[in-house]
Amino acid sequence: MESIRELYRIGYGPSSSHTMGPRYAAQRFLSEQTDADHFEAELYGSLAATGKGHLTDTTLREVFGQKEKALTIHWYPEQFKPYHPNALTLKAFDGNDSLVREKTYYSVGGGKVVEEGDVLSSQKQTYPKYLSKMDHILAYCRKEGMQLWELVVKYEGREILTFVEEVWNVMVSAIERGLDEEGVLPGGLKLPRKASQYFAQAKDMSGPVGTSSRAISYALAVAEENAGGGQIVTAPTCGSCGVLPGVLYYIRNQYKLPKIKILRALLTAGLIGNLVKTNGSISGAEVGCQGEVGVACAMASGAVAQLLGGSIHQIEYAAEMGLEHHLGLTCDPMMGLVQIPCIERNALGAMRALDHANYALLSDGRHKVSFDDVVDVMMETGQALPSLYRETSLGGLSRIKS
Repeated sequence: MESIRELYRIGYGPSSSHTMGPRYAAQRFLSEQTDADHFEAELYGSLAATGKGHLTDTTLREVFGQKEKALTIHWYPEQFKPYHPNALTLKAFDGNDSLVREKTYYSVGGGKVVEEGDVLSSQKQTYPKYLSKMDHILAYCRKEGMQLWELVVKYEGREILTFVEEVWNVMVSAIERGLDEEGVLPGGLKLPRKASQYFAQAKDMSGPVGTSSRAISYALAVAEENAGGGQIVTAPTCGSCGVLPGVLYYIRNQYKLPKIKILRALLTAGLIGNLVKTNGSISGAEVGCQGEVGVACAMASGAVAQLLGGSIHQIEYAAEMGLEHHLGLTCDPMMGLVQIPCIERNALGAMRALDHANYALLSDGRHKVSFDDVVDVMMETGQALPSLYRETSLGGLSRIKS
């Protein structure tokens, strides 16, 4: 299992797989071909199908434009490369129009990019193989008397706390910017930002329901910042980046928690997300939105359970529910934009995370379906979904005219 540094990536929206990933691939390829005269980019599968709505072409032109290199883009939405639905082939040419170099990259979710032929070697293992499943981790923590976040520190070093502090600072900034911003989000849907308005209304609401409504505004703030191309943290993706920070910001404010508690919760959430990434997928193009908002909800549910004093088994139960109750969720964004239904799903995912944590804390942590089982079922379900429901904008909500 890789470091949680590979899960939490600081970058700019609207899409980790369609914007951040291609940006990294283009920068890497360009750095290796500085003497080339001009370039071509070929987008395949989901990367081509929703690339324009996700600003893939804009991102690629920006990278090559910074070096004053000409770029031609070709779109092949009905052609799929063997490893992953999000494939990008970059070609470099000399002044005589002869091909100098060609590489294919896969944007596998969460901003991570792997080169063709280098899929396995690109995964640097930070944790031992015998700790690649939640059940194994729980057994180890019981034996050693450890909390889940302590396991992360053991294998990643105490400097991982410094890393997640930077992650938290970016999350908070995204919330605060998003609460201040108003106006219409970019793209053809003409969708107005709602976070500022919802926060103003939630502040005047009292009681358990009214108070928790603030979590909706916080999650909306981050999701809207992402949709507007702002700086966010993948948690585990751009499209689901509002759930975890929205919930943590709400719990911090409600219980006046010190920062170290939030950082430890981020470690646990990162471990949960990493387990899904290792044994399942966090790519909407591969398994639908259950791998994005579903995983984000699992991460947030577990984090809240920990912050409210839950045992490692109650944390696992909360995370399991977060994923289980999003099984089968499709990824069918309207016009290929990370706006409808993505933004609302972030807000409601945050609310569900609070409920899952509460439910788990009412129990003793024992339940029938394990977290590992649900991850397996998520992959099975995702592979059974027709491709038109997996980030291709060919079916479902994406067919509704704005």
